[in-house]
Amino acid sequence: MKFGVVVFPGSNCDDDMIHVLGTVMGQDVVKIWHKETSLNTYGELDCIILPGGFSFGDYLRSGAIARFSPIMEEVIAFANNGGYVWGICNGFQVLCESGLLPGVLMRNRDQKFICKNIHLKTATTNSAISNRLSQDQALKIPIAHAEGRYFADDATLAELHNNDQILFYYCDANGQINDEANINGSLENIAGITNKARNVFGMMPHPERASEDVLGNTDGRAMFESLIATMVEALV
Repeated sequence: MKFGVVVFPGSNCDDDMIHVLGTVMGQDVVKIWHKETSLNTYGELDCIILPGGFSFGDYLRSGAIARFSPIMEEVIAFANNGGYVWGICNGFQVLCESGLLPGVLMRNRDQKFICKNIHLKTATTNSAISNRLSQDQALKIPIAHAEGRYFADDATLAELHNNDQILFYYCDANGQINDEANINGSLENIAGITNKARNVFGMMPHPERASEDVLGNTDGRAMFESLIATMVEALV
């Protein structure tokens, strides 16, 4: 499988992602600079990743300027044609700003940057990045953000539930979804979602930082394994 990792000014998780995809998962991966106006020079891509960081210094709103980078028109077209797009942390913010995912990411409830390990509960296995996850396991995944509080209006929230679009919830170590585990004040503890077509994914936690034995945590690796297996199966 071939992955493209988009790099914006201020991205700082692009090399982490490339390492996990290439070295850990053994996939073909290329960097894509945000000023590119075409994906054609990169050959046939199976998935585009928007990594974490602080694109354009997080001015205005996180992801609001990156959304207007030239490459985003290509990313939007890629997604609309059924290609897989996965945004993590700042990448999730960019996807919401671009309209590929519903809702917004707002300042954390306590108005502070949070960098720590948290726990996630898988809300659905009906997605390419979650179909190998257990809904009974609380995944330990790091977060690092100041604007990760997910919000959507009532109509959008109802659609998310009706269409099974919520991927992950913030939970405690025992898998309980409660106010104490809601680290940033997100609506209903929501930590990740997918679009209606189920080919665009966004999440605030960083699975690429929990995918190697050397880090003492591999809870995030199954998300990459799920996605790669789904794409391989589609070719059979």
